[in-house]
Amino acid sequence: MRTLLRSQLESLGLQAGDIVLVHSSFKSLGITDPEEIIGALLDALGPRGTLLMPALTYQQQPPDLHDTRTAPSCVGFLTEYFRTRSGTVRSLHPTHSVCAVGAQVPEMLGEHWRDTTPCGKYSPFNRLIERGGKILMIGCGLRPNTTMHAVEEYVCPPYLFGPEREYTLTDQDGNVFRKTYVRHNFRGYRQRYDRVAGLLNEAELRTGPVGNASCHLIDAPALHRVGVQKLQEDPFFFVEAETEAESR
Repeated sequence: MRTLLRSQLESLGLQAGDIVLVHSSFKSLGITDPEEIIGALLDALGPRGTLLMPALTYQQQPPDLHDTRTAPSCVGFLTEYFRTRSGTVRSLHPTHSVCAVGAQVPEMLGEHWRDTTPCGKYSPFNRLIERGGKILMIGCGLRPNTTMHAVEEYVCPPYLFGPEREYTLTDQDGNVFRKTYVRHNFRGYRQRYDRVAGLLNEAELRTGPVGNASCHLIDAPALHRVGVQKLQEDPFFFVEAETEAESR
């Protein structure tokens, strides 16, 4: 199965040396061992490549305490498996950390602690854009694309930011410190990042199967280019208002 998954990933457009951020619905793949897909991804990327997955913790309780060594990811089984896998490195951020293995881990993760927003200048999401990376959506459609937050932070549409919150963070070495962040808001709005499908061409957004999952491979610099342009034209293009019942 690992060999087949690798072949499908390569047919989709994943190449040796790529930097790729993976969002996933593990059950959509139709496999039971997560090592099969992680192994296939690492095989396709080769020793010069870098594999990243989000390890978001915006649902953590209590909300203002974050221990990067133990805080579980709240965005799916595969991301939490990857977080706890031997050799995985995690960026330091109280709500929008990213885990990675590969050749460019220091460059992708090393300065995330400097940001004061979820997906700012030093975040792995922004580094992905700057370094010509790719975003792989495995069986989860186009909506849960966290890199779009980095795109939004270039423009700062009216719905994006909420109030500040001070967090107590524990880093990988056990050091404890406090830091204030500006959080994302989105209150009253539903994210519609699937609308990028109408903005990217076939080379920038490729679709195909991996296992039983329907997958999308997105060129991150192209996403940034079309996303910023569209937000400058219409700041609300990538959201839609929730009904009153949905907002409760």
